[in-house]
Amino acid sequence: MTRHTRPRPRTRTSLAVAAAVLGLGGLTVGGLAGSAAAQGPLAGSTTVTPAGHAFKAALTGKATLKSGSVTVTCSVSTATGLVPAAPGNHNPAGPVSNTMAAPTFSSCTTSMPGVSATVSTSGTWAVSMQNGAPVAATMTVPTGGLVVRTSGLASCTVTAAPTAPAAATGTWTNGAPSSLAFSGAAVPVKVVGGFGCPTSATSSSFSATYLVTDTTDAAQQITVTS
Repeated sequence: MTRHTRPRPRTRTSLAVAAAVLGLGGLTVGGLAGSAAAQGPLAGSTTVTPAGHAFKAALTGKATLKSGSVTVTCSVSTATGLVPAAPGNHNPAGPVSNTMAAPTFSSCTTSMPGVSATVSTSGTWAVSMQNGAPVAATMTVPTGGLVVRTSGLASCTVTAAPTAPAAATGTWTNGAPSSLAFSGAAVPVKVVGGFGCPTSATSSSFSATYLVTDTTDAAQQITVTS
């Protein structure tokens, strides 16, 4: 009598391969034990108010963009947006996010004698807030959404987020008005140009503080709580 070898069950192997392909290597085939620990603690709740109100962010002081040895300083910058309408202004376990108009930058100078600069922005930007101590803020620059061009003794083009959207991290402080601050936030860049251009730079640091006011009702403040 010919003995037939029973095929070995492939369930565990198939699940393991599928888990690896889907990036679920932290899960075990026998159950979900340990998955919560691998993910870490859940983010706390966040609420941005007043729901549905428009806001304006205006630069206080100066904004700087530093790439390599070259620093561009702008004294005027504004941005506008809307707080998500309820219930989108609340997240029970994470940040509240919404899109905003591309900020504008003007009255810009450079650290290089004889070199002037202009900053142009485009695309749909985004901002998110995560309640905490401090409140974490993230501004997302769309692909190629910020371009610095210099002229004069050095003609350079610096493109932020050159290949993919990039996030600049900062902090939010509730107040009257509330403020949004970035201090040396790193953003990837691509620099092209000739003599005097920091073409080896792949990252730029962004520093700025904005005062954020409610333009729907000036008597109210944009706030981030739990």
